[in-house]
Amino acid sequence: MTTATTRSGERRISPVFLGILAVTAVTGWATWSGFAEQPGIAVFLFVTAAWIVSLCLHEYAHARTALHSGDITVGAKGYLTLNPLKYTHALLSIVLPVLFVIMGGIGLPGGAVFIERGRIRGRWRHSLISAAGPLTNVLFAAVCTAPFWLHALDGVPLVFRYALAFLALLQVTAAILNFLPVPGLDGYGVIEPWLSYSVKRQVEPFAPFGLLFVFALLWVPSVNIAFFDAIDAILRGLSVDDFSQACGHELYRFWRDTPDVCVNP
Repeated sequence: MTTATTRSGERRISPVFLGILAVTAVTGWATWSGFAEQPGIAVFLFVTAAWIVSLCLHEYAHARTALHSGDITVGAKGYLTLNPLKYTHALLSIVLPVLFVIMGGIGLPGGAVFIERGRIRGRWRHSLISAAGPLTNVLFAAVCTAPFWLHALDGVPLVFRYALAFLALLQVTAAILNFLPVPGLDGYGVIEPWLSYSVKRQVEPFAPFGLLFVFALLWVPSVNIAFFDAIDAILRGLSVDDFSQACGHELYRFWRDTPDVCVNP
C-alpha cells in the first residue's frame, strides 16, 4: 500500500461531526431512559443523527481507503475530518438521504467525495475504495442488530429497541442499494476497473442517472415487493422482527398518530 502523507490538521475530527455525535448520544440516552415526554421526538432525533453519522463514516471510509491507496489529496479536501460540509455535494450526501428517511423510511445512498483515481494504481485498490463505503453500512447494521442476534434484549427498553430496528433497516437498504452494479453507485465502482475500455465508454454517460433509474424501478410494484422482501429476509436473519421495524418507523414519524401497541404493548 502507498504510504499516506497528510498534515495533522487534515485528520482532526471536525467540531461539526462531534456535534452530530453528541446529539446522537444525548437523544439515544433520552430514547433509552424514557426521559422525553414524547418518545417519537426522541426516536426521530436519535435515528436522524445516527443516520447522518453513518453517512459521514461511509464517505470517510471511501476517503481513508483512497488515501492509503495513493490519493494523498483527500486530506487537503477535508474528507478525513468527517465534516459533512466538506463533501463535494452536501445536498446529495446529507440532505437528500435525510429527506428520504423522513418521507419514506429508506436508506438512500449518499453523495460523493471526489477521489483522484489517476493517482491510484491497481484494479483491486479501485474496487476496494468503492466497496469501503457500503461495507461501513454493513458494519453499522451489524452493530445496530447485535442485541437482536446476540439475544441480548433483556433490559433494553422497547422504544430503544424499535429505534435500533428502524436504524438497522436504513443501513441494510443503504448497503444493498449502494452495492447494486448500476453506474453512479458504489457497486458499479467495484466492478468498473475490471470492465473493458469500450464497455466503460458506453456506460459512462448513464452514470449521473443511475440512482434515478434505481428509484424508478422501485416504483414498479413487483420490483418494490422483491426488494423489500429481500430487506425483510436479511433483517429476519439477524433476528430483527417485523414488528420492531414497523414500530420504529411509526415512532420515527412522530407527527403522525403512533399506534398504541408500539408505546403501550
